[in-house]
Amino acid sequence: MINVKYKYFINPVAMVKKIILHYVNEGYIVVDCTVGNGNDTLLLAKMVGESGMVYGFDIQAMAIDKTRNKLIEHGLEKRVNLINSGHENIDMYVKDRVHLVVYNLGYLPGGDKKIITTPDTTLESIMKALNLLNANGLLLVTCYTGHKGGMLEKEKVEEFLISLDQRKFNVLKFNFINQKNNPPILYGVEKL
Repeated sequence: MINVKYKYFINPVAMVKKIILHYVNEGYIVVDCTVGNGNDTLLLAKMVGESGMVYGFDIQAMAIDKTRNKLIEHGLEKRVNLINSGHENIDMYVKDRVHLVVYNLGYLPGGDKKIITTPDTTLESIMKALNLLNANGLLLVTCYTGHKGGMLEKEKVEEFLISLDQRKFNVLKFNFINQKNNPPILYGVEKL
């Protein structure tokens, strides 16, 4: 196993955390479309403060329960509305304009690797999320390609994001291009 250390360049997962820490403020309304093990949800709950709100989606009850327990442990459960539903239903639960939407696509780390996000529901969710974003709102999508279905989902997400009107959205792609073992890829979208 190769031990890779970064001095200035960080991986996409760490980049998402840095963006959250830099961008999210007290009172913001944010959405974690894939709560997974609850790490991003917990960070978002800390950042939005008492006057903000985090909506967290996951189709797996195990992920919702794990995240709820993590939030309770930190006394932040009142700042988060956990929703045991697919992120494609974002518009059924989120009626507010939002500042940030975050996705970690793939499977639940430590869970059943057969339960994965899929291109159809992910694209439906992203389209709806873009409509919910405030002006200058951000959408962050981390794609994992090393599992079955991951590469296809990444290709569909990228194809859709490339098609966005540059007069309405700025879109970037952040990834290492010389690393093996399918490193994650981060897509960032800023609504203008």
